[in-house]
Amino acid sequence: MDGQTPKIAAQPGVMRTQAWADYALLDSGHGRKLERYGRYRVVRPEPQCLWEPSLPAAEWESADAVFDPTGDEDDGRWRFRNEPVETWPLAWGDVKFKGRFTSFRHLAFFPEQAANWEFLTERVRAHPGGAARTLNLFGYTGVASLAMAAAGASVTHVDASKRAVAWARENAELSGLTERPIRWITEDARKYVQREVRRGSTYEGIILDPPKYGRGPGGEVWRLFEDLPELAKLCGRLLSPDASFLVLNAYAERISGPALASLLAQVLDGRGGTIEWGELALAQALDDRAIGMSFYARWSAT
Repeated sequence: MDGQTPKIAAQPGVMRTQAWADYALLDSGHGRKLERYGRYRVVRPEPQCLWEPSLPAAEWESADAVFDPTGDEDDGRWRFRNEPVETWPLAWGDVKFKGRFTSFRHLAFFPEQAANWEFLTERVRAHPGGAARTLNLFGYTGVASLAMAAAGASVTHVDASKRAVAWARENAELSGLTERPIRWITEDARKYVQREVRRGSTYEGIILDPPKYGRGPGGEVWRLFEDLPELAKLCGRLLSPDASFLVLNAYAERISGPALASLLAQVLDGRGGTIEWGELALAQALDDRAIGMSFYARWSAT
């Protein structure tokens, strides 16, 4: 630590996730997006797509699965062109995982996070002195955890959902990473971090990707705007003297990149380094359009 306040980037960044072998944003418009997940073409609602689609209607109508929303949030049901599919294999680099048609619109991972996976991989590989100890809070199905493990990190993966952690462990088996040092913790993230602070534990990197609202396994209630400041402060205390990064991501509509960056600057006062901030976006394969999906701020020690 160098005793300086982290320098916040003067301009926002837009990290555009480009298509890869098992994912592409094929088209968007009229409040929906057409995506490819491995061998399946999927249509999902996306209200911010105010423009008209570029591809002909036949391309959309031939999708393998369409999510029909039933409310204002993520609830709804899938409609399949052929027999329903429960899971299928996907990959990003060395990480393999299962796609799943969940009941809440998502496919058991968030493709826009690939821009962060690249960052995490680079930071872990560049860490001096061997394997970095990393903590992934609200880790969901574990793609970020596995990306760090594949790069050489020792990973602690925390999520309140027993089912999500089970899926993450399955993904570790698919990736051939079960022998890597990964700890799988089913617990409320806030409680886990509080205990780690009391223990004096430290990490070289932390990922904090909380939902807007959630419940822990013991009925604990999480509210982003009320609870994030305390949790971020505790995460700052968990960073070791030679820590490399802290990534903060949020999907809430009323949050912003500058707000996240300002929170990190306060939490990490005295550490120096830099804070980048902005949006994660999905880049459309056939033109220059992109869909902003979440806001981020990430601190790097150097």
